[in-house]
Amino acid sequence: MHEWAPEIRVDEPLARRLIAEQFPEVDAGSLELLGEGWDTTVYLVDERWTFRFPRKAMVIPGFRNEIAHLPTLAPLLPLAIPVPTLVGEPSDEFGWPFYGAPYLPGRELAEADLDDDARAGLALPLAEFLRTLHGLELDAELPLDPVRRADMPFRVERTRDRMTSLAREGLWHAPPLVEELLVEAEHIPPPEPVCLCHGDLHLRHLLVGVDGSPTAVIDWIDLSRNDPAVDLTLFWSSLAAESRGTFLDAYGEATEEQLLRARILSLFLCGTLALFGRHEGLPALEREAVAGLDRTCG
Repeated sequence: MHEWAPEIRVDEPLARRLIAEQFPEVDAGSLELLGEGWDTTVYLVDERWTFRFPRKAMVIPGFRNEIAHLPTLAPLLPLAIPVPTLVGEPSDEFGWPFYGAPYLPGRELAEADLDDDARAGLALPLAEFLRTLHGLELDAELPLDPVRRADMPFRVERTRDRMTSLAREGLWHAPPLVEELLVEAEHIPPPEPVCLCHGDLHLRHLLVGVDGSPTAVIDWIDLSRNDPAVDLTLFWSSLAAESRGTFLDAYGEATEEQLLRARILSLFLCGTLALFGRHEGLPALEREAVAGLDRTCG
């Protein structure tokens, strides 16, 4: 069983029943599976609502943080984020919370197949979004680095494991630079969590429009206080190298240690998504994740 296998998967009949029982005002005549990840199963309902259902017990605290805090954050950010509006309570049939949010149009960056010009266009809006997010104060108790994204000795070990799995499956063979980066990162001291972070901002969680411009940032289960480096992975995996200066000019100061942390996380997350894409039959995700590994080494 793969590590992303769900403990509970809400299929279409169950989704319909849960929505009808708790939100009879919602017309669920149209219900379409929008996506599945490690944490949630997502349905588009009536082409108006996005309903998210947890897949694992371990994500429930983060899921409750989404429900509690995203409505406060949404009007403060320059890109759209989900706003939990219809909050479903645990029941005998499904023992976890779920919620519906107004549908946010756009495609996952992983599926957009952007050319170099469109990738260059990501730099400024992404930098402005992260500068705003990292500068916000939120009067809330949030976890500190809940999945050890900024813990480099831990993350380096996990990244080496991912590189081994990629090579074993013939997906990608790490160049010598990767081991050099991992050795360097092992010696980075623990950071002080200093700002509000999305916590898992990879190429499935940025939505883009038909012109390639960012439209929304989704999946906030890892909302936390952390080193801002944990949100800079797209700087490495998805921006063209020549546009990284544009990003940094707009975002502001990022230390060499922070950029190295982000680079290791980019290797780990792209490696993970490449494996997920291969095993779940998602060829566009697999291709973009492998391309992200190449960009991270460029």
